[in-house]
Amino acid sequence: MIVMSGDVDQLLRQHGLQVTAQRLAIMQAVSSRPHATADELIDDVRAVIGSISRQAVYDTLGVMVDKNLIRRIQPARSAARYEDRVGDNHHHLICRGCGTMFDIDCAVGEAPCLTADDDHGFEIDEAEVIYWGRCPSCRKAAAADEGERAASTGPSGNSKRGRTAGPSKT
Repeated sequence: MIVMSGDVDQLLRQHGLQVTAQRLAIMQAVSSRPHATADELIDDVRAVIGSISRQAVYDTLGVMVDKNLIRRIQPARSAARYEDRVGDNHHHLICRGCGTMFDIDCAVGEAPCLTADDDHGFEIDEAEVIYWGRCPSCRKAAAADEGERAASTGPSGNSKRGRTAGPSKT
């Protein structure tokens, strides 16, 4: 969801934050590029406002997460990613090959989407589910790679590459 500057101003104020050019640029960057890493957001923010330190971006992202203005997602073996879709307990689908990430609406349609077998006395208010797989592009690339490997091996499974014709010298 891309938000207009006036909406962001109001949103920041509602959450007790001062409106600054840095905060506005960071919110706009998160909105424009869902699931971006902090490093990607830094590049986007610098393109809009010029100079800003990495630490300022990381600090601002942390404050915005704490204020529930944005959501931080940390998939296994991946850098943290940020999005502005908060409060609806949606999930994510991630490609194991290229890292592309999509939002997936709640599996059952009602938060927290899943019922724990034993809640151990907790009041559960969120379930975080990540679906993993391979996107169509990565599946196609893997199939092409497999086809190339099959074509480069002989009937015995030995590679045809790197062989020279003629008797070996010993």
